[in-house]
Amino acid sequence: MVTNRGDRGPASVIHRRGGTAPGVRQGIDVNTHHALRVDGIGYRVGDRQLFEDLSLTLRPGESIAVVGPSGTGKSSLLSLALGLIKPQSGTIEVDGRDITALGRRDLAKLRAESVGMVFQFAELLPELSPAENVALAALLADRSGPELDTEVTRLLGELGVPQSTSVSTLSGGERQRTAVARALINRPRLLLADEPTGSLDEKNRDLVADMLFELPERYGCGLLVVTHDGAVARRADHVLTVSGRDLVPWAGSGGRR
Repeated sequence: MVTNRGDRGPASVIHRRGGTAPGVRQGIDVNTHHALRVDGIGYRVGDRQLFEDLSLTLRPGESIAVVGPSGTGKSSLLSLALGLIKPQSGTIEVDGRDITALGRRDLAKLRAESVGMVFQFAELLPELSPAENVALAALLADRSGPELDTEVTRLLGELGVPQSTSVSTLSGGERQRTAVARALINRPRLLLADEPTGSLDEKNRDLVADMLFELPERYGCGLLVVTHDGAVARRADHVLTVSGRDLVPWAGSGGRR
């Protein structure tokens, strides 16, 4: 739980600008950096102000879901966290580093080492096997060697991905679990997911969502999910929505905490 702004309630992960975030789930090191800290950002697209003085703190071992319809700024929030776009004001820290101040090379290095991303449609290379898709992410981060092969095999096994010569033979849920393995292979501090179950049927949606929200405690990362699906969002520790250019607790659920 973290400090809240105004009377938004004790489950809020929204912090006062410059505030602190005491307390995380048992077993997570409280002396580490935040996985993600957004502090007083403003972001405008053309004449439209999407965010104004928006703040958010996400700790390792914690999950946050942001819900809302298309056009409310959910995907823009992920793009800001990835450093793909920059706010006009405020700061964004990933694993203790202000990404708004990083150059292109340092930002790419930080993404490779500290951030994992899961997309709605998995975005895998169909000509490669699940193991090759996952290993490729590690190779792009300058990791290689026999220990990598062992880690890829272990991770895919833990996530229930079957062996195959091509991801094209996998089910939708298996492909999405492969995408999660790819996002985890470099042991990121921050895991981002953009509508991760949006292309799945209800059965696979529930399987992938259950697995996804177990990851923060299991792997010690912070998880930020954006989704339009309230059934998925309710699995998060905290559930927020964009309202009035800021993040507020979602009326549909207070999350698991």
